Amino acid sequence: MRIENLRQRLRALDAKPGHEQRVLRLWAQALPQDSGRRQLEDFLPQALRAALPELDAELQALARLRSEHPGEDGSARLLVELADGQTVESVLLPREGLCVSSQVGCAVGCVFCMTGRSGLLRQLGSAEIVAQVALARRLRPVKKVVFMGMGEPAHNLDNVLEAIDLLGTVGNIGHKNLVFSTVGDPRVFEQLPLGRVKPALALSLHSTRAELRERLLPRAPRIAPEELVAQGERYARATGYPIQYQWTLLEGINDSDEELDGIVRLLRGKYAIMNMIPYNHVDDLPFRRPSWERAAEIARSLHRRGVLTKLRQSAGQDVDGGCGQLRARAAASGEQPVRFRRAPLAAQA
Repeated sequence: MRIENLRQRLRALDAKPGHEQRVLRLWAQALPQDSGRRQLEDFLPQALRAALPELDAELQALARLRSEHPGEDGSARLLVELADGQTVESVLLPREGLCVSSQVGCAVGCVFCMTGRSGLLRQLGSAEIVAQVALARRLRPVKKVVFMGMGEPAHNLDNVLEAIDLLGTVGNIGHKNLVFSTVGDPRVFEQLPLGRVKPALALSLHSTRAELRERLLPRAPRIAPEELVAQGERYARATGYPIQYQWTLLEGINDSDEELDGIVRLLRGKYAIMNMIPYNHVDDLPFRRPSWERAAEIARSLHRRGVLTKLRQSAGQDVDGGCGQLRARAAASGEQPVRFRRAPLAAQA
């Protein structure tokens, strides 16, 4: 389901723009449709009031909690079941963040990622993307949403941008707290500046050597790292948000002194943050993460050389929750849905 389809349905129930925005706002913020100071019978058209219970049930069914996997760092990986039975992953992050998925599977085929091994199964509708936020908000507050879960957001651009627009308006998420992550599809640099909600941008770099990056991201657009950084810098200066460059640290592959020299060459002086993320182990894949001491030294070295660098843990490493792993394990084991636990209304508000 797309948000625009939902809007059309509300209009068919005699909803005016104010009624439409009210229903969407309460849904996106995980608040009951009968909340607020106004009585429904004094505000909503009778046809819309009559349809609200059925509509609310359908919206709840867009994203249901299949299982929850808390991490020691305060994160929690969620296996989310969609209305058609397919599953995706969302991650509750520390400090009131949420990572959402935009596709079932992924076509980019990053060689170190479990999600890409199954290929692309289907796109998520914009309403299914927002439904992940509504689901998470029934568990804990969410003030930041990053599009870094399953899928390549640029390959589902219309739906992702429609979800970002809603979350950045009635969804009560600050624009710089909406983070669009991509391997660097040119359409992103064309479309993101045109929206009324301009999200922050995260670019998956992973190597400064074009030939290695092509091997690590085999079906990503063939954009040279230098051009990718140039495009990112233009967007950063236009929006006033620094670009976040994502770098999955793979031992013996992209953690060499040559790569560090390349990062300094590309990013020193740029309006950018380098996020170094030690690889999250995936069974049956031949990659290893460097020691935490080596990763910390890499981050310190870059910082000393003029590149703002943050060393980040991939949320849920202690539960083997790398992107796509929960979905793969559930498919293999026939894992059953869990009873949903609703947060108190005060926590939702």
